[in-house]
Amino acid sequence: MAHLIELSGITRSYRLGMTEVVALRGVDLTIDAGEFTVVTGPSGSGKTTLLNIIGCLDRASSGRYVLDGIDVSNRDFDDLAEVRNQKIGFIFQSFNLIPVLDVAENIEFPCAVREGGESPAALRARVEALARAVGLEQYLHHKPDELSGGQRQRVAIARALITTPRLVLADEPTANLDSKTSEQIIDLMLALNRDQGVTFLFSTHDPRVVQHARRALQIRDGQMVDGALAH
Repeated sequence: MAHLIELSGITRSYRLGMTEVVALRGVDLTIDAGEFTVVTGPSGSGKTTLLNIIGCLDRASSGRYVLDGIDVSNRDFDDLAEVRNQKIGFIFQSFNLIPVLDVAENIEFPCAVREGGESPAALRARVEALARAVGLEQYLHHKPDELSGGQRQRVAIARALITTPRLVLADEPTANLDSKTSEQIIDLMLALNRDQGVTFLFSTHDPRVVQHARRALQIRDGQMVDGALAH
């Protein structure tokens, strides 16, 4: 069976003035559909760069990246934007909700930038189903500033899923949440992974997320570290 994600020899370097900064050094990684995987590592280890490349927000300097059977290694940024919209959902630590939109409008927003698409009634039905799945069916008409941090992250999770992505990327999804709320968000994502087969890939410093992961990978100095944990 083909891997959902396949990275081969991925490098990424930047120029800062006269200095070359190497963020990734020959990363090889495969992830299958349905995994619940975390990437850990100290600040500056390359976690965010790795997720940005996997999320088609950035391109590798060299190497090969195949996502869901599509070689995206040399795609231009317009093509990468289309791949992101069709294949990937994002969850950010700062939630990134649109303040003037209510919960339902925030959830459905990624579908608004797709060409064609479904009828408004069909889309709203899916929005309501996702709101129920994340426990927000009573808050569809609330604005983000009327919600708690945990509720905002639940909106972000529903928004990430509305496009029925093959992959959901989460960058430190519990960083701005208290311990109890973090546990609830982790449990929610585990349930979505188990019941709906959603593939999750996280970067995190949170040991609670690592503890619950099916697979925990470690990156250090831009390289994957051997001996990663598997649960």
